[in-house]
Amino acid sequence: VKEVLDHLSGTRELTPVKPQTPPAPESGSIPDFSEVMGQENVKRALEIAAAGGHNILLMGSPGAGKSMLARRLPSILPDMTHEEALQVTELYSVSGQLSKKSPFITSRPFRAPHHTISAIGLAGGGRIPRPGEISLAHNGVLFLDELPEFTRDALEILRQPLEDGVVTISRVAGSLTFPASFMLVCALNPCKCGWHGHPSGRCTCSRSMIDSYIGKISGPLLDRIDMHVEVPAVSYDDMSAKRPGEPSSVIKQRVNRVRGIQNARFKGTGINCNAKMTPPMMKKHCVLESDAEILMRDAFENLGLTGRSYDKLLRLARTIADMDESDNIASRHVAEAVQYRTMDREDKL
Repeated sequence: VKEVLDHLSGTRELTPVKPQTPPAPESGSIPDFSEVMGQENVKRALEIAAAGGHNILLMGSPGAGKSMLARRLPSILPDMTHEEALQVTELYSVSGQLSKKSPFITSRPFRAPHHTISAIGLAGGGRIPRPGEISLAHNGVLFLDELPEFTRDALEILRQPLEDGVVTISRVAGSLTFPASFMLVCALNPCKCGWHGHPSGRCTCSRSMIDSYIGKISGPLLDRIDMHVEVPAVSYDDMSAKRPGEPSSVIKQRVNRVRGIQNARFKGTGINCNAKMTPPMMKKHCVLESDAEILMRDAFENLGLTGRSYDKLLRLARTIADMDESDNIASRHVAEAVQYRTMDREDKL
């Protein structure tokens, strides 16, 4: 106080404090895609997901690389803006998870809760409500491995935040709303034993057992996931290859270019990626060429799409068109988007 009084009276001026520049994310702290052998189609799907902010589900047998691929997704996501970093830092501060070494978070969060987590652990709560995993994943990735093993209550908690980007916790003392805008990445085996569709033919599950296992994921939740991608077993040639895969830095450059297109498109709207487009925006920006219109109609009728899954497919096709730097959505963009709706296509094509 005396120093302030001296400053105001002109006796001794205070020395201005120089603002600190937040440290850049440590190089090599995030696993790199160059370490993944093969799986080029899945890498392409993850690049599209990162470019458009789309939720994605990876389905494949044990050891195919689902978790390995998912954990490398943050390495190709666009860097957080200063505003996004502030939002994440505030959430981690409220939850008591900031460290003195890293008082300001600059890397996009990657949260991977175990399947035994409760609904409260995901959504947040407590006598004094604190953010849960879905809020701690804000502006980043929420990875749910072994998706069918999560409790039904925990999974259903995700539905509202996936739509609204926020989660509201109500308690006797009042209600609190935390931000929860995240990319949902899920992984699951194709059946209980995990080997359905594997070249080894070792699956022992009946059709009813497979349906029961996959049926643990409700239709409404599945409808909110933009991309359903099969992760095939890795071949020997891919595993034994000496040459490293494409590095994350190169993929990230392409993702940043596509995000730049979207930032220009949605400037001043508060929207920063195709996955968050509103219906009026879709009407304006998702213009289908005549051949693409026919293909989209066929997909809608043959796959029995809902209104929500149709919108997801259209937003996904818009992102693929952006990667081609195409103003309109062509039939090839729709065709690729349909290939990423495995759960819709199963037993229907």
